Amino acid sequence: MAEKKNSLFKEFSKGLIDENPVLRLVLGTCPTLATSTSVESAIGMGLAASIVLICSNIVISALRKVIPSKVRIPAYIVVIASFVTVVQMLVSAFVPTLNEQLGVYLPLIVVNCIILGRAEAFAGKNSVLASAFDGLGMGVGFTTALFCMGFIRELLGTGTITISLLNNGNPLFPAIFGENPITIFILAPGGFFVFGMMIALANHIAQKKGKKIAELHSCKACPMFENCTSPDKEVKE
Repeated sequence: MAEKKNSLFKEFSKGLIDENPVLRLVLGTCPTLATSTSVESAIGMGLAASIVLICSNIVISALRKVIPSKVRIPAYIVVIASFVTVVQMLVSAFVPTLNEQLGVYLPLIVVNCIILGRAEAFAGKNSVLASAFDGLGMGVGFTTALFCMGFIRELLGTGTITISLLNNGNPLFPAIFGENPITIFILAPGGFFVFGMMIALANHIAQKKGKKIAELHSCKACPMFENCTSPDKEVKE
């Protein structure tokens, strides 16, 4: 029993630091940069993706012995798309402001390489419980990375933090830069700068612990690489 608990905790904890999908595996870069302009949108995207990730991992793991190998990728996409549709409808109904903030990136969770990657690399090969903990850990790691980026970018870019569901939508504290915030931080260049600094910090911590640094290898870094036709991949005749 103790070994099982330790194994499940390991599956959960790896997504927080050692295999953080954003800072260590460098996956999901597009929604990370696009939705981290504010704390509210960052948390919203993180939670939405986490719900889809956990639910799809559970279902895919439960059906792993039923889904034919040749059609597993289309089957995974159907499962993921179903949960994304449910999440999108719930967000649209109960948090319309967040739905507007996330825009097209909410339905695009369907093709988020983090979710497809965990389905192929883990859920399709492991038990339901282990897959659930894997999805939870990866989801929390993704949300944490988004939150940190959103906090830095919104604080420096607008001078304060605003969450519509808290404090009647008013800023949570007075603007630290008055009327002159560093607006570039909520623009694309600021997003890339903060993202680069966070990866540099994560690499520094990894090196101090004797672990490999995160590196960009184009599509080769994605768990779906072996199943995807890509210009970066050598095509065998």
